[in-house]
Amino acid sequence: MTKLAHKLGLSPVLSFHDVFSLTESSLIAMLPRPASALLFIYPHTELGEAYNDKEKASDKPYDGSGPDEPIIWYPQIIKNACGLMGLLHCITNSPAAELIQEGSDLDNFRKAIIPLKPKERGQYVHDSDILEKAHAAAAQTGDSVAPALGEDPGHAFIAFVKGKDGHLYELDGGRGGPVDRGVMKEDEDVLSDNALALGPLPYLKREEEAGNGVFNFSCTVLAPSIDG
Repeated sequence: MTKLAHKLGLSPVLSFHDVFSLTESSLIAMLPRPASALLFIYPHTELGEAYNDKEKASDKPYDGSGPDEPIIWYPQIIKNACGLMGLLHCITNSPAAELIQEGSDLDNFRKAIIPLKPKERGQYVHDSDILEKAHAAAAQTGDSVAPALGEDPGHAFIAFVKGKDGHLYELDGGRGGPVDRGVMKEDEDVLSDNALALGPLPYLKREEEAGNGVFNFSCTVLAPSIDG
């Protein structure tokens, strides 16, 4: 994710860092702050899919656009690209967006999508040759094997980002729009106790309360790079 973000044009002063726990304060304290965005990976489970289907049924169609929009959201129309969508949600929203290098591919991309409605944004991502090539190259790096086209990877990505209005948003391209999870204080970032309680922790809690839940969750955070 870091290599892809930097290749597109995010300043190297920000990087993605592995999060080893969302509940152990000593492990959270090891992470650099402030945290700009949280990229949460959750497994496809029977319990989780049933809950998500119920929530999606109540989604109101989102039609926001323009520079005053509190959060930028993209609908996903590319199969098996939820990681790319999660990345875009993290790096094109503030505060990370303030650190996009001027004139870069990412800078040009963001300027182009701001005035677009969500449906047009989804199509813009779909048609972007730059994103396609960068995404394909990144998918072949790392230790994991990229799933075959059409294969269910067994998990999905969600971004949690603090909007311009001070609310925590859950950003999933498979939803009807950005999901407002609640108000954050001015000095809180996405790793604050409040943000974690509003955002990713309910996913873990549902599996825990099921008794036989699945816990192969993963998480990375976009935060200041660590020199050396």
